[in-house]
Amino acid sequence: MLSKVLAAGALVLGVAAAPVYAQTYHVTKTFPLGGDGGWDYLALDTAGHRLFIARQDRIMVVDPAAGTVLGEIPGLNRAHGVAFDYASGHGFATSGADSTVTMFDLKTLQVLGKTVAAVDDDGILYDPATKRIFTMNGDAGSATAIDPVAGQRIGAVDLGGKPEYGVSAGDGKLYVNLEDKAEIAEVDANTLKVTRHWSIAPCQSPTGLAIDRANRLLFSGCRNGVMAISDARAGRLVSTVPIGRGVDACRFDAVNRLAFASNGDGTLTVIHEDSPDKFTVVANATTKQGARTMELDEATHRLYTVSADFGPAPAPTPEHPRTRPPVLPGTFALLVLEP
Repeated sequence: MLSKVLAAGALVLGVAAAPVYAQTYHVTKTFPLGGDGGWDYLALDTAGHRLFIARQDRIMVVDPAAGTVLGEIPGLNRAHGVAFDYASGHGFATSGADSTVTMFDLKTLQVLGKTVAAVDDDGILYDPATKRIFTMNGDAGSATAIDPVAGQRIGAVDLGGKPEYGVSAGDGKLYVNLEDKAEIAEVDANTLKVTRHWSIAPCQSPTGLAIDRANRLLFSGCRNGVMAISDARAGRLVSTVPIGRGVDACRFDAVNRLAFASNGDGTLTVIHEDSPDKFTVVANATTKQGARTMELDEATHRLYTVSADFGPAPAPTPEHPRTRPPVLPGTFALLVLEP
């Protein structure tokens, strides 16, 4: 009898000691922001508690707690991503249509200058190991390294494929999704050389990318409705899990061991890392049609995404067989999601 009681007690303790994680996320606030133009990546300034949102020809800067617009950084042409270097006090934004990167003052948002990266510069990141900014240049098939103090280009990496997004491991290694090859490229951020490639098939057209730095796992959002999870130490695919359609961003919450995929079909897929080789989809939260990009606040575990209301798509023509529904004026909004 005593052994049974002890076993039952151990079971209860085991349940109590099991990791607790949020299985659902839901929209808690919606803030109308308005303004014309499309949108792309979101970036959270953790020092200034501001959210930077790429808006076609500018960067919109928002207080995510109050949902108010604090300012804008003008002069971009097909804005994509934003990265920060707190040591220099500079921020950087990619402008894909003119191949430039805009450097701005993080406090005043004043534009300080521009440098040319390469054709179709898209994703952008700061690497703390080398203290460099890196852009991912889709059509050029390269990454550009920029000195964040001077704001000038210092070199380039031939990636051997078309990148969209990349992440820093924090130790001098970068990892980049190659959209046209369904591969990961590992980059030495010091030497500006590719050190490895590996396939993440059956993933197709990987876009968003997130990293679990402790376990060196990469989470690639794929346009065929899966997340491809790979082991960066071994350079191999570990697993795939189903996600929504139209993914464009991925994030990882290291505390709760949750990976997220924001999908244009109006869902947010939440995946728990049970172990470094086992992953469980725990939710497909409802967001809003078109909410394909997002940002994670690692301190509060809140997620931010944006979208708008759409009108009917125009009829296709031989010149334009694929048409998009127009954004209804004034409907652009910030959505806040919490567990």
